[in-house]
Amino acid sequence: MSTLPVIAAVDGSDDGLRALDWALDAAHRRGAPLRVVHVRQYAAWAQTDVLVAGPPDTAEDPALDQARAHLQGRAFAVPTEYVGMEGVPGALLPELGADAQLLVLGSRGRGGFAGLLLGSNGMAAARDAQCPVVVVPRPGREVHGEAPAEPGPRVVVGLHVDSPDDATLSFAFTEAELRGARLQVVAAYPWPVQTWAAAGQMMPLVIDEVSIESETRVLADGLLAPYRGRHPDVRADTHAVPGDAAGNLVASSKDADLIVVGRHRRRLLAPARMMGSVTHAVLLHAAAPIAVVPPAPPQE
Repeated sequence: MSTLPVIAAVDGSDDGLRALDWALDAAHRRGAPLRVVHVRQYAAWAQTDVLVAGPPDTAEDPALDQARAHLQGRAFAVPTEYVGMEGVPGALLPELGADAQLLVLGSRGRGGFAGLLLGSNGMAAARDAQCPVVVVPRPGREVHGEAPAEPGPRVVVGLHVDSPDDATLSFAFTEAELRGARLQVVAAYPWPVQTWAAAGQMMPLVIDEVSIESETRVLADGLLAPYRGRHPDVRADTHAVPGDAAGNLVASSKDADLIVVGRHRRRLLAPARMMGSVTHAVLLHAAAPIAVVPPAPPQE
């Protein structure tokens, strides 16, 4: 059975080249082929019925030529193919995930508004693709937070102790193992804890924060035990931290190799694919590449 490729989406921009570099490294680590794809934009108002299309009429594609030149002479070559397509990128890019183990793209690329931190194509791919999507941000994003106490490669994953996601944790442990990196598991808990008083006022509960932190850490370590067993070479450090999950993950992205977050499962009353507020915030503000992992398909 053939190995699914790592797909890099390029568009002739520096953002696309950064994604290409990341995808090449990922393909090399996985022993997978690399597929470089450029989707030529149809005008949506003129081609509303064209969502999925084949190769363009001409073999000339400046974006793919740029990608070939960019990869020329790399020390570790992987089997690489170049594919040009025509259509609406926001619709085509997510569809590529059906035939890939990883889809990598830049944070914005060509077009759009200069102030956007993440373009609409990246948002659509992260929300809809069937495979994990890695968004490579532009360099220089500033985040507030302390520098990690320990240097070295580091993968960060968010863990909700009340609803852990197996696909997200499995991806994070595997990625840390591939990179020889330690895994920083961020388990955030709300603090201060408040409740409603009779008059409609918020009143703090008399709860010891140390107890909440300890309970969160114990729950997290219990959830992580099976993954540590399957990945004995990965050092996974649990960080039980107060505050909102998004803020803590963004702060942890400083000098990290990768941030791993999950995507919401479909629910009965909300059947459409969703990302959730935490994933959305991390995509917009994290300083490191972000991997958005779709939930595992439900077992029948």
